[in-house]
Amino acid sequence: MRRIRLGNTEIDGEAWGLSGERIAIEIKTAGDDLCRGLGQLCEAQAYAYDQGVLVTTLRKARKVNIVVFQYFKWPLMGVDSKGEIHKIYMKGENQSEN
Repeated sequence: MRRIRLGNTEIDGEAWGLSGERIAIEIKTAGDDLCRGLGQLCEAQAYAYDQGVLVTTLRKARKVNIVVFQYFKWPLMGVDSKGEIHKIYMKGENQSEN
């Protein structure tokens, strides 16, 4: 995966959805600032990305208030110590899943 420059920021990568939508991917480690990641995803949408996804540690993801993710319909994913991915919030869900 390569970093992609968008105006004043960069995103960690991109993917293409099954129906052709562009998805911006932002990865944040335990020490990274999640607010900055949200800003990066906002800027990605300004540059014609249809969707954004934030991936962080499971511990950090479980502490996040998912209201912003619900508003923008962005998935929030947490990765545990075994490398397994857990969805905290996905588009169309009403509450977090632990």
